[in-house]
Order: sequence, then structure tokens, then C-alpha cells
Amino acid sequence: VVEQVRRGLMLRPSGTRRRTINRLDNIEVERLIQHTYQSRSKYGLMIKTLFLSGARVDEFVHIGVQDLHLDADPPQIYLRHCKAESTRYVPILPALAQELRTHLNGRRQGYLFETNRNNRYSVRTVQAVVKSGALAAGIGKRVYPHLLRHSVATILLDSGQVPIDQV
Repeated sequence: VVEQVRRGLMLRPSGTRRRTINRLDNIEVERLIQHTYQSRSKYGLMIKTLFLSGARVDEFVHIGVQDLHLDADPPQIYLRHCKAESTRYVPILPALAQELRTHLNGRRQGYLFETNRNNRYSVRTVQAVVKSGALAAGIGKRVYPHLLRHSVATILLDSGQVPIDQV
């Protein structure tokens, strides 16, 4: 209907701008994770889990130990604090599942990543960890948690191993 009215009035559509989504390539992601592991291993695992899960930062900070299904095949994380009050399971690599087991050290309650006061990290803190990790790793782009989400999606699509409807 809008298009018909536009034609009737002989209006041309406004110039559309090309929108490109920034992302990190494999080398930059690896550099970010490795550098953060070397300086603060807990934050390295945090960034690695955030990247490999593809979770939004608000979903990520709410992951509890009970949301981890590390012995499933494949291992999974249950995200229950999602957009539009939805929930979903996200598969993770067995190697990440093993690292998370080691990180938890037998702990069966609380948040996956906790502060010194056994509280969850805030969204802002995770954003700051990602930003400072990228700066320290020498990545010149503006890096933020949602960029990691875009990056893993693009890397999965480019690999050709995961169809777009599963990304």
C-alpha cells in the first residue's frame, strides 16, 4: 500500500544507507581471549564463554550453575533470561564444558561467574572487562559484548557448517 501511494505521488524512496555489522575475525577473537587468559584467567574464561555461547550480555550475567548441562551430548547452557521472556538451550564445545567444570570446582549453586561477594557480575562490569581486554590485546576496533555475538554468528555462517536458521 505504501509503495502504491509513493508511486501515485511520484515520490522516490529515500536513499538507503548500507548497514554493515562490525565483527572481529578469528585472529582478533583468539588474541582477545588469549591475552585476557594471560592477564586474568577468570576473565579469559568469561570472555571465551560469552563468545562461544553467543549469549547477549544480559542473558550471560544471569547464567546460574543449575543452567549448565555439561554432561549432555552436546554440552549445553540453558539461557532463561532472554529477550521477550523466552528461553533457549545453547550448545557449547566439550572443551569449554571441561573448563567450566574446572572453574566451578564442584560448586553446585550460585551464578556461573560470581563476584567476591558471591553475587552476579553486572552488565556494565562485563562490558568493561571486554573493552579493557580488547584494548590490552591491541585490538583497534571498538569491542563490546554484542560485537562478540555478531562475530560468532558470522564465523559460524562463514564456516558453512551451521545453517542460518540455527545461528
